[in-house]
Amino acid sequence: MRSPLRTRGPLRSPLPAADRALLRDVSLVCLASGVVGVSFGAIAVAGGLPVWVPVVMSLVVYAGSAQFSAVGILLAGGGPVAAAATGLLLNTRTAAFSLAVADVLGERGRLARFVGAHLVTDETVAFALAQRDPARRRAAFWISGLGLYAVWNLCVLGGALAGSTIGDTDAFGLDAAFPAVLVALVLPAVREDARVRRAALTGGAVALAVTPFVPAGVPVLLSLAGLLALGRTA
Repeated sequence: MRSPLRTRGPLRSPLPAADRALLRDVSLVCLASGVVGVSFGAIAVAGGLPVWVPVVMSLVVYAGSAQFSAVGILLAGGGPVAAAATGLLLNTRTAAFSLAVADVLGERGRLARFVGAHLVTDETVAFALAQRDPARRRAAFWISGLGLYAVWNLCVLGGALAGSTIGDTDAFGLDAAFPAVLVALVLPAVREDARVRRAALTGGAVALAVTPFVPAGVPVLLSLAGLLALGRTA
């Protein structure tokens, strides 16, 4: 008599391989995002900002590069206008991203479209566009979007609470998070496109040249002059 266990065949996961791969990739990105979120919250509070500032900013703005830039300008002595303007300029790329994933939201209700627009990031757009089937594209967008939003905000809160007791973030190397994150965000584009490299070098040169003469935060805005080099070579 055969054992009933042998007649069932090999055990299989209830999720297709593609779905398991998607969840694995989203989990890895969430892990990386969480580490950055902890650094952001800790640096913001240790630098002198109250706990609620990075927490509310993460809930309402939800834009890693813009948040790092805005808080960095504030901690360097720049004004809120320069910080907000820099964040807005950095986030203009999401307008094109929204067009790329407009079909993901389709004819859903106004609330769903509003929430979906808030979840548009580099990562969620990449996950969505990697799927060929419309249904899978929607699933990838919402799974990655909601997952990243939850992890980012929880980790920012944890980092902010820890930052109030850390004191000197330089001792932990967290002061390197600002340049490291920003470099990581732009490095792929700089490596792949010579025109982007020229624009970045031009903008960096302008920022370095004016830094001794203008208030904190202004060099970042003036570095946008590098876009002129991009336009001339297009």
